[in-house]
Amino acid sequence: MKILVTGSAGFIAGYLIEELLRAGYDVVGLDNLSKYGPLRRGYSDHPRFRFVRGDAKDSALLDELLSDCDHFVAGAAIIGGIALFHELAYDLIAENERITASAFDAAIRAHERRKLQKITVMSSSMVYESTDVYPTPEGEQRRSPPPRSTYGFQKLATEYFAQGAYEQYGLPFTIVRPFNCIGIGESRALTDHEVMSGNVRLAMSHVVPDLVQKILKGQDPVHILGDGHQIRHYTYGGDLGRGIRLAIESPAAGNEDFNLSSSQSMTVLELAELIWGKIRPGDPFRYVSDKPFPYDVQRRIPSTEKAKRILNFEATTSVADALDEIVPWIREQVAIGVI
Repeated sequence: MKILVTGSAGFIAGYLIEELLRAGYDVVGLDNLSKYGPLRRGYSDHPRFRFVRGDAKDSALLDELLSDCDHFVAGAAIIGGIALFHELAYDLIAENERITASAFDAAIRAHERRKLQKITVMSSSMVYESTDVYPTPEGEQRRSPPPRSTYGFQKLATEYFAQGAYEQYGLPFTIVRPFNCIGIGESRALTDHEVMSGNVRLAMSHVVPDLVQKILKGQDPVHILGDGHQIRHYTYGGDLGRGIRLAIESPAAGNEDFNLSSSQSMTVLELAELIWGKIRPGDPFRYVSDKPFPYDVQRRIPSTEKAKRILNFEATTSVADALDEIVPWIREQVAIGVI
């Protein structure tokens, strides 16, 4: 069984490819390396992994790579932290729409050749940006007002691409929505520019690495965006990789959508205090609030029942356990100047 993964140099894709190789699949990874530049992963030399540097909008290349693939994970996209929602508001919808259309065009052709069995679409929890229903079940993205951010709106559009390709061409699909991935391996993006957060310069824009860096660099009190009461479900990348694999494999996942997430709710403030305790045990926790970004969703609380019922998937890694891996990794990366 061979699987094409586009956006293969991405954060979640790294965990997914590792999981797929462990499960015995052959994997082809496609990425233009525009975000991080050349990377080496632990599986880079794996005999069942082939990396292709190229553009996910290149129709001829996609046709070639899909010619002998059974599954297609469409993960390529411009993506980043919340700051990117403002800085690249147009590119996030325009370029990602081009990438999405190219992926589905190629998948339709490959399915018509009777080789490709299914496309698995990487959506986002941001499709629920405007909901007021918690925990948020699958299907709520169609009932709530549309997302306000161009990124969330485009991710919702990818789900309509899946609907249209199935209705018109019979292309089977599965939609997965990872929630707040945390883990190791996320480097400084080539397009990142440094910003000040209190007295610390950061070039990343995801809450866990940002908070870890601030506390490692001695920021006291630590600066938090907003009042810290934003609720998230931080989900370890290894759990997400397993959940996506199960969604690829399960016959019951055909033409279905799944929230893939930890069931553990945590505020940003609770997260910051937990990280503080890992790095500065015994010191009193202190924080100040900075002005939040407009698209900083206050509650992101998914229902995880459907994934558990159909895929037998549950995220099992606690945030505390994940931090035991993440904090030493970021400390090492800071020391060598990578992030």
